[in-house]
Amino acid sequence: MKNLDFQIANEFRCRLESITPVVDMRIFGSRARGDAQPDSDLDVFIKVNFLDRSLREMIYDLAWEIGFQHDRIISTFVVTEEQIKYGAVGANPLLSQVMKEKPMITEKCCSLIYL
Repeated sequence: MKNLDFQIANEFRCRLESITPVVDMRIFGSRARGDAQPDSDLDVFIKVNFLDRSLREMIYDLAWEIGFQHDRIISTFVVTEEQIKYGAVGANPLLSQVMKEKPMITEKCCSLIYL
């Protein structure tokens, strides 16, 4: 994976943590594997404690904003632990792929301050 992709994902996580606590965030797919094309999207798995329509929309909007700034499409796969354990998400092949690929795990962010 290119360093720029990791920096973009970490910026996304830092900004996202100002909106909601992030339990887990991982980069997966072609950019994590290192076989991405220049126009490949940046696939990001995000686990949060609580998710409703409003928060999901804020996450999508933030992904679009940061992706636009860096000329990347950021595709998000957002779940809760409850959805993984008790919902259909737990059986989703994409979740298996995220966990199998040994994706890059983003760092928790505490250093950026937004005014």
